[in-house]
Amino acid sequence: MPLPVPLITILLLLASNVFMTFAWYGHLKFKSAPLLVVILVSWGIAFFEYLLQVPANRIGHGTFSAAELKTIQEVITLTVFAGFSVFYLREPLGWNHLAGFALIAGGAFLIFQRAG
Repeated sequence: MPLPVPLITILLLLASNVFMTFAWYGHLKFKSAPLLVVILVSWGIAFFEYLLQVPANRIGHGTFSAAELKTIQEVITLTVFAGFSVFYLREPLGWNHLAGFALIAGGAFLIFQRAG
C-alpha cells in the first residue's frame, strides 16, 4: 500500500531540511576552512536538498496549497535546526528561542485554518 501524499511530502521535506541545515550551518564547526571551500561543499550538500525539496513540493501541491507547503517547511526547518543547534553545534536553546518558536508555530496553526 503506497504512503499517503501528506506523509510522503512531510518525510521528503524533513529529509531535505536535514541536508539544508548542514549546508547552511554545518561549516560553523570548521571556521579555519577556506571560505571558498566551505561555499563549494555547502553547494554540494544543497544539491541533495533540492533533490528532495522539489519533489516534495511537486507531490504535495494540490493536497496542500503553496502557502501550506511553505509553512510546513518552515516548521520542519525550525524543528531540525533546534536539534542541530543543540546536538551538533552544542549551543543551548534558551526560553526566548522556545517562546519565539512557539509564536511561529501559532502562526503556522493559523495558516491551516480554513477561512469562512
